[in-house]
Amino acid sequence: MRTTQTKARWLVTAVAGAALSAGCGSTAPSTPTAPSTPTAVSSATASPAPFGQQNVQADLEAAAAAAGAPEGLTELGSDPAPEPGETEKERKLAALIARLSPCTVSWTHDRADSASSASKSDPSRKQLDVLLSNLAARGWKKSGAAKELPVGHHGTYFTATYKKQGWTLYARHNTLSTWSQSTAAVTEDACFDRLTDEEAALLED
Repeated sequence: MRTTQTKARWLVTAVAGAALSAGCGSTAPSTPTAPSTPTAVSSATASPAPFGQQNVQADLEAAAAAAGAPEGLTELGSDPAPEPGETEKERKLAALIARLSPCTVSWTHDRADSASSASKSDPSRKQLDVLLSNLAARGWKKSGAAKELPVGHHGTYFTATYKKQGWTLYARHNTLSTWSQSTAAVTEDACFDRLTDEEAALLED
């Protein structure tokens, strides 16, 4: 159950209080149109493709690369798939996480630096700022004010939220003495807004 529980905690952190009943479509179905002759509709007037999970991944990877972060840190959904578990609750949680998988993208960068300290700037924190700036240049809009709070005497905790075309990105950065971690958890709004109370409670346990 370690994989399932870890993924559940990630989902709760990303979308506390959100809710899914069935499906994770990025956009509502398009309005049916009457049949037309081949010359009536051109490719220039075709509807643009929806902004989906692969697009989110591409934005994150491009922004991270431009910020100088290592490659291969982006994960689509729950990978590997959560284990089914032994109890009914564990099986329900695994099934829920599998259903939410097409609605999530995550990026995590851990850094251990023996030269770092509370009195010195954290290079990975600056790197996250550059990554977020790169995302803003790609159309991600900041939602609310970013926050940065002290953690004890040797650390800080930074949070910021961005939105783009029906997706919400929750950026986090933790600095504790000689260790730091940057994360970006991205969720599809329409998918998580439909979570039932029972499903939300299942994630929160």
